[in-house]
Amino acid sequence: MRVLIVDDHTLVRAGLSRLLQTFSDVDVVAEASNADQAIDLAAIHRPELVLLDLSLPGRTGLEALSGILERVPDTRVVMMSMHDDPLHVRDALDRGAAGFVVKDAAPLELELALRSAAGGEVFLSPRISSRMIAPMLGKAKPVGVAALPPRQREILAQIGRGLSSKEIAADLGISVKTVETHRARMMETLGCRRANELVLLAVKHRHELG
Repeated sequence: MRVLIVDDHTLVRAGLSRLLQTFSDVDVVAEASNADQAIDLAAIHRPELVLLDLSLPGRTGLEALSGILERVPDTRVVMMSMHDDPLHVRDALDRGAAGFVVKDAAPLELELALRSAAGGEVFLSPRISSRMIAPMLGKAKPVGVAALPPRQREILAQIGRGLSSKEIAADLGISVKTVETHRARMMETLGCRRANELVLLAVKHRHELG
């Protein structure tokens, strides 16, 4: 597996080069410090993989990514960055990146990213994956009885026990008018058109209401 390393920090490139040389069947064929060098060296050496930093001086790593794939379409590019911004990750993937890893990833993660990319798969650091997936796994908004605020749930429970508005008001230390207002709002939230429908719902969900 022939790899081109692209990073603007000499020590980072040296460290990555030494690390990659410890992976079996990996050969670092060249190193670049900016986008233009990366594109030129990719065209010259035609590496199977490019490990490309997102933040480069002048033209960005994303621009380098597009340039490399334009010159050497068969090359697989794995982006790396100190940050896990989902927008940058999405942009990189849209431009054809085969992976995205954070720079503080463990060596094993980097090796897995390179081998996955070489095998035709797309690899994302777990931290990046979780950030991108999190919005899709957000808790769904509660519906029905579960959507009622605590006070209304309390009143609904007492309605289910057969208490009148006056009795509920006395028990909770609030006015009858306040109880009636809560009743009206509950009926609207729960889609009840008649008062007896509210009673039926209260009885049906008595175990949820406590």
